[in-house]
Amino acid sequence: MRNKVEKSDAEWRAQLTPEQYRVTREKGTERPFSGDYQVSNDHGIYHCVCCQAPLFESEHKFDAGCGWPSFDRPLGVNAVEEHVDDSHGMQRTEVVCAHCNAHLGHVFPDGPPQTTGLRYCINSVSLSFHDGE
Repeated sequence: MRNKVEKSDAEWRAQLTPEQYRVTREKGTERPFSGDYQVSNDHGIYHCVCCQAPLFESEHKFDAGCGWPSFDRPLGVNAVEEHVDDSHGMQRTEVVCAHCNAHLGHVFPDGPPQTTGLRYCINSVSLSFHDGE
């Protein structure tokens, strides 16, 4: 596993757009159906926008109809970490980049039953896409 990426708040703000910063560093959410990767069917790897760690493969992406890119699994066991999220009056499971702690989205147990049964609901703005990897 990679070493954890640690940067100051000022360094993250200088590197990221205001929307990327709001979502990844302040645990925000982009509006549904607004992200670039929500409808993308290109083949490749989705990386963390903050540290460029590989996170998800396009072959595990599916259309959940929820308005955000959805995957049935991360790229590997060390790609993401999951944490209990009690915000907004509900209990969910937050998904963060294992390498820099960027907020990516949440995971839910309503994914495709023929695969993992999980739906990693991820903000497009927290990802960068690299095709053909």
